[in-house]
Amino acid sequence: MNELQALDAFASLSQETRLRIVRLLVIAGPDGMPAGAVGDAMGASSSKISFHLSHLERAGLIQSRREARSIIYSAVYPALSGLIEFLMKDCCQGRCDPAADTCTQTCEA
Repeated sequence: MNELQALDAFASLSQETRLRIVRLLVIAGPDGMPAGAVGDAMGASSSKISFHLSHLERAGLIQSRREARSIIYSAVYPALSGLIEFLMKDCCQGRCDPAADTCTQTCEA
């Protein structure tokens, strides 16, 4: 993930409803959830949810697919992992591996 992509992702996640939607879809797993169920869970109108889902999809954090008459949304795990990796890539100036959970130690010489 490059800096521009990270900025776009963070801009999308900086709004409360969108952050909650991403967290909900992460919990839902790869099968995702229908747009209506996302709206119900968020307690928001379909037009409001549609706006937020579109914003997140443009940022590459979620994806949609059609199943019969429903649109199913799911988290894009590689994009979310890439965002975390972008934040942690220079952890301890390369002396630790955040993916291996070795950054819990103090990063001293």
